[in-house]
Amino acid sequence: MHFTPLIALHATAALLAVLTGPVALWARHGRITRPRLHRMFGYAWVVLMVITATSAIFIRDFGLPNVAGFTPIHLLVVVTAAYLFAAFRALARGDIPRHRRCMQRLYMGACLVAGLFTLLPQRAMGQLVWGTWLGWL
Repeated sequence: MHFTPLIALHATAALLAVLTGPVALWARHGRITRPRLHRMFGYAWVVLMVITATSAIFIRDFGLPNVAGFTPIHLLVVVTAAYLFAAFRALARGDIPRHRRCMQRLYMGACLVAGLFTLLPQRAMGQLVWGTWLGWL
């Protein structure tokens, strides 16, 4: 798989989502809340997640087991959309604990767990990272 502008957009949005997510989560945690910071980073994180999920639809891999180029990791697009919908629905209903759980679970699953899977040696990002890092050793 070649690193195309689409993959660069996807990887950049995903990496920025990994970095902005903790700020959004931290800003509403504990006794001291920072609602403006939470809202600003929260909306930025949601936009980055939408970009990441949307761009993932167009990234196909025919080398791995797939259906029309869609691999099992593409299921995260559906999961991301469902969790974002559920989080904003909970927010609209005033169910803040559910909103918090949805966003925390989405961050853990879509950013951290999926991010670790992209670093497997047989994946394109894994080859880039491990090939480069192993070359330095």
